Amino acid sequence: MTVHASAWQAFEAPEARLAWDALARCASEPNPFHESWYLLPALRALDPAGSVKLLRFELGGDLAAIMPVRHEDRYYRWPIPQLTAWIHGNCFLGAPLVARGLEQQFWRAFLDWADANAGRALFLHLPHMPLTGPIHAALQAVLAESGRQGALVHREDRAMLASDQPPETYFEASLSGKKRKELRRQFARLSELGTLRFERQRGDADLARWIEEFLALEHSGWKGAQGSALASHQDTIQMFREAMFGGAAQDRIERLTLWLDSKPIAMLASFITPPGAFSYKTAFDERFARCSPGVLLQRENLEVLSDPHVAWCDSCAAADHPMIDHIWRERRAVGRLSIAIGGKLRRALFARLVRAELGRNPAGI
Repeated sequence: MTVHASAWQAFEAPEARLAWDALARCASEPNPFHESWYLLPALRALDPAGSVKLLRFELGGDLAAIMPVRHEDRYYRWPIPQLTAWIHGNCFLGAPLVARGLEQQFWRAFLDWADANAGRALFLHLPHMPLTGPIHAALQAVLAESGRQGALVHREDRAMLASDQPPETYFEASLSGKKRKELRRQFARLSELGTLRFERQRGDADLARWIEEFLALEHSGWKGAQGSALASHQDTIQMFREAMFGGAAQDRIERLTLWLDSKPIAMLASFITPPGAFSYKTAFDERFARCSPGVLLQRENLEVLSDPHVAWCDSCAAADHPMIDHIWRERRAVGRLSIAIGGKLRRALFARLVRAELGRNPAGI
């Protein structure tokens, strides 16, 4: 397997995107945040200077894996140089796209490349990595066979939906009878204000309007007040618009809306990436907070369990989320990994850094 580090702009070429899209369809684990329709808009909006490089891994001339990386001078709040897999504030999974069956070959090639291209970096950092599945298992195996040190420096378990139960059965098992009765009462109270209806959409029909309504709805609430809404910054507005149209063109986007007459009062955008899905962005009208429109929308969203192509859905939510954790009962372990690279001196320094970060008992990967 050969490795090439390229400016991400080189992947704007149609033939490069076709190869990238073909890789996504045969990847061992889905990660929509690293597919072309999402990652390229993010790079255009957030990395116009081109500091991020895309590593392309080829086998027999075919694209076998892809991963965005960057050298950074700081490790969170510390002035420690590192080589890191690039993510941003609206990227919720850092797993590389790797062709099925080539996971161990990918990690061997990637770590060899990192050794040779460490520069000033003292270690390799991999944020938002899944801690189960073939990508993680292959990394464990490659580290073990090479004797290379790796450490789990942070872990969180976020809500996940994965069940063979019908949606109604799952919902009844998740919430008490008292809470379900309260939701029915809240739905009835909303119905007194106008006509309520749920709408589930795929494709690009009315997509431009939906995007603008979502941006306005999210910005009208606490995220807008804190400056963390997509519409709070021009670059994230640009990224969201481009990614939604790009994902819709590849049938990766599902939109779920709760309408009160002609006004959306709760909205959800999900990424559909068989065999999984990702609950990407949600917003609700906080003027109706006492009637829990966001919870009512998530109740309707359990219908994703009926999709024969979707076996699980990642909430993309922070651990211990006050709403989704009570509805989605399964958990997905995601963590930040740090890995030794370079020669003996650099690796010895890395071992000291890990001990300083985690104390006397660093957690192996």
